Amino acid sequence: MDTSTRYTRLAAAPFTRTDSRGVELPIRGGKIREIFERRELLLLLVRRDLQARYRDSFFGFLWTLIRPIILFLMYYVVLGKFLRAADGVPDFAVYLFSGLTIYAFFSEMVLGATGSMLANAGLVKKIYLPREVFALASVGAAGFMFLVQCLVLLSAAVITGALPDGMQMLWFFPSVLLMLVYGLALGLLLSALNVYLRDVQYITDVLMMLAMWGSPIVYTWSMVSRAFASMGLPTWAFEVYTNNPITLAVLGFHRAFWGAGTPADYPPELGLRMLIAGAIGLVLLVISHRVFTRLQGNFAQEL
Repeated sequence: MDTSTRYTRLAAAPFTRTDSRGVELPIRGGKIREIFERRELLLLLVRRDLQARYRDSFFGFLWTLIRPIILFLMYYVVLGKFLRAADGVPDFAVYLFSGLTIYAFFSEMVLGATGSMLANAGLVKKIYLPREVFALASVGAAGFMFLVQCLVLLSAAVITGALPDGMQMLWFFPSVLLMLVYGLALGLLLSALNVYLRDVQYITDVLMMLAMWGSPIVYTWSMVSRAFASMGLPTWAFEVYTNNPITLAVLGFHRAFWGAGTPADYPPELGLRMLIAGAIGLVLLVISHRVFTRLQGNFAQEL
């Protein structure tokens, strides 16, 4: 194979492994194995993202506890006491914080991954790495913050006596998996699009803010059900709201940490709804990764 032909093939597939003759080498395990082989680098990127958040601060990682507590108190006092959102919602503090915790995990995943390529432009332009590791590092950092907030939530639920029985707490796992699948899917897709159109990160920020108020976090699902019925809105619109993956994950987290809930506070067959949403999310993840793979070839030039 002559030199010009070899360069032409490499330009068409810039992230393909080849030998000295330009012959493509098969990669067993595909992209997953390639990322796994760089797991130490991924952990370093996660650590770097976490350290960068509180660099040169006096309290350091204590802010991972201080920030969610202050946020919780602000919402609880303003919404629960001043605006009377707590009326009719027993153990409103735990109800509110459980919804905020799982939503914050999703929001930080998506927002962090969206800006990950721009934040790591120097590495993207200089060396070859599976570009997915930058989005995954943002997901890992969000996961660490999420676990810290879960400890705060668990402590609050135990102290207030709002914690349900052990079997109900198993709803924690499908809720987290659901948000993880959709967070990864949207994060990969938006991180690639943001390289070509920088407005994507600002649009995403606005949409994440709206998504919070579009989920049963500061109000209950039963309140929405009654509101739709009183306004005569179509049933399909309420089903779209209910089967939103963020709504389902929030409801699952309520079942895991908020023991005061009744069957009227949840839609029927919540587990089946989450399973279907999860299957759709996996399909979306595959599609998002294929789009990411198609677009990553020009990342270095665009950055």
